[in-house]
Amino acid sequence: MYLKGLTASETRSLGLTALIFSIFLVGYDYTAFSVALPSIQKTFQVDITTTMWLVNAYALAFGVSVISCGRLADMLGRRRTFFIGATLFSVFSLLGGFSLNIWMLMGCRVMLSIGGAMMWPSVIGMTYHLLDSKRAGVAGGLLMLGCGVANSLGPIIGGVLTDTLGWRWILFLNLPLTLVAILTCWKLVISDLPSAPGEHVDLTGLLFLSLALLALLLGLDLSVDVGFVNYRTLLLFLGFVLFLSVFVWLDYRSSGEPLIPVDVVKNKRFFAEGVATLLVSVAFIAALMFVPQFLSKVWKFTAIQSGIALLPMMILFGATSFLSGHLYERFGAKLLSCFGALFMWAGMLVLSKLSVQVEPFIFTPGMGLMGIGMGLFYPTITTTAILILRYDRASLAAAIIYMFQIIGGAIGLGLNTTIVALAPDLATGISRAFLMNAHLALLGMVVSVFFINGRGKGSS
Repeated sequence: MYLKGLTASETRSLGLTALIFSIFLVGYDYTAFSVALPSIQKTFQVDITTTMWLVNAYALAFGVSVISCGRLADMLGRRRTFFIGATLFSVFSLLGGFSLNIWMLMGCRVMLSIGGAMMWPSVIGMTYHLLDSKRAGVAGGLLMLGCGVANSLGPIIGGVLTDTLGWRWILFLNLPLTLVAILTCWKLVISDLPSAPGEHVDLTGLLFLSLALLALLLGLDLSVDVGFVNYRTLLLFLGFVLFLSVFVWLDYRSSGEPLIPVDVVKNKRFFAEGVATLLVSVAFIAALMFVPQFLSKVWKFTAIQSGIALLPMMILFGATSFLSGHLYERFGAKLLSCFGALFMWAGMLVLSKLSVQVEPFIFTPGMGLMGIGMGLFYPTITTTAILILRYDRASLAAAIIYMFQIIGGAIGLGLNTTIVALAPDLATGISRAFLMNAHLALLGMVVSVFFINGRGKGSS
C-alpha cells in the first residue's frame, strides 16, 4: 500500500529516508551525550569515574540486549519492534532530562539504550526488506552513511546544546526527533508480518546469554582499570564461560525455537565475518578513544580542536559508506572488505608514527585512511552477513555482527590501555598500541580473503 499520489519508487525512497534518519538518531545520541560529561559532573557534584559510567552503562546495556532485540524483531515484526523501542527511547529521554540525581540519570540511560537496541536491528532489517537483494549493497552503504553523519555531528550538536541551553537539552531534543522518526516510519514504511508468529521468546536462553555478555563486557571494561590478570577480571571471564556454556546447553535442549537458531550457529562464513569484524573494530575504537588523548596531552590541542580533528575520519567514513553501496554489486564483498581492512591497517600504521617530534601534518592522512577503510568494510560486512542467512534472520544477523563490533571495541580498549600503561610515556605507549592494532586489522583482511565470498548472495 503506497501513499496517495506517490509511486512505489517514491514511497520507497521516502521510507529509506525515514529509516536512515532513525539510524542517525541512535548514533547521534551516543556521541552527543559523551561531550556533556564534564557539565553533568558539575551539576551533580560527582567524580569523573562516576560520570564515565553513564557511557559505560549505556554501552553495556546496548551490547547485552542487542542480540535478543534482533531476534525479537524477526519474531514479532521489525516495524512493531521499532515502535516499541522508539517509545522507550523517547520516554526515558524525557525522564532523563528531568533527572534529580546521577543514579536516576544512569537508570534512564540504561533504559534508553535498550530502546536503541530494539530500534537498531529493526531499522536495518526493514531497510534490507525495502530494497531487493540486487540493491542490498546500496542499503548497507546508506545505513553506514547515516551512522557516519551522526557520529560526525553528534559531538558538535551536543557541545552547542551543553554550552548554551544545558546538557539536559541533549535528552530533550531526542523527544521531537524520535516522534518524527515514529510518524515517518508509520506513514512511509509498510508493516511487516512476523516470519514465525507461533514462536515464543526463549526466556531462559535470553537470561543466560545476557548474563554471559554482561560478564564479558564488564570484565573487558574492568581490565582497563586493573588489567587482564587481576582476580576480579578473571572471575568475570570465568563467569562468561560458565553462563555461555549453560546458555548453549539449555537453549539447544529446549523443545522451542532457540534464541540463536542452529542454522546461524553452524554457518561458518557468518562466524568468520564476525571474527573479521571483531579484529578490525579494535583499530576503530583505538582511533576514536586514543587519538584525542594524544592530541590533547602531547600536542596540547583544546577539546574543541581534538573533536574537530576526528572529522576527517568520520566524514570519509560516511562518504565512502555511500560509495561502497554502489561498488558492492560491481566488485563484490570479498574485494571491498579486504580493501577496507587494508586501508585501516595503513591508517593505523601511519598513526603509529605519531610522537612529540613528528609534525601534525602526518595525522590527517592517517585519519583519512582509517575513514576510507571503515567506509568500505562495515557496510560490506553487514550486507554480506545478512544475505548469507535466511530472510527471516536479517535483524538477528545485523545484531550479532554489531555485537562482534562491540566486543572487538571492548577488547581493543583493554589491550590498548594496558600497552599504554606499561609504556614509559603516553606517546610511546600509543605508538606501540597502534602498531598492534595495525597487525590485527591485517589479520582481519586475511580472514576476509579466505572466508568472505564474492557478492555474499544466497544462503548456506
